[in-house]
Amino acid sequence: MQTSNRYESGNLSVFITGALIGAGVALLFAPQSGEQMRGLLRDYAARAKDELDDVVDQGAEALDSTMERGHEFVEKGKDSLREAGRQAKEFAEVGKQAVNETKDELASHHR
Repeated sequence: MQTSNRYESGNLSVFITGALIGAGVALLFAPQSGEQMRGLLRDYAARAKDELDDVVDQGAEALDSTMERGHEFVEKGKDSLREAGRQAKEFAEVGKQAVNETKDELASHHR
């Protein structure tokens, strides 16, 4: 699970770094007029925002899935603990009965 989170975090870092470098290069080498450049930058920013929104959505889906699996794991653990408690209680009752039967047998032999 940690590997997946680090991978997604790394993708986001690479994306942001690439976006900044791309914007800087575009500004340095752009032969367009100021109006054209602003339009290109608006388009670029809109695409970058859309891609970032997609990454955030993927991260939210991954978190939701992880939380769901965690809840399932906890519920299975609770069920297992309840079953172990039930079995321990049964074992104690059987042991108690065996002790009482043994006491009764010993008492009847001593009479």
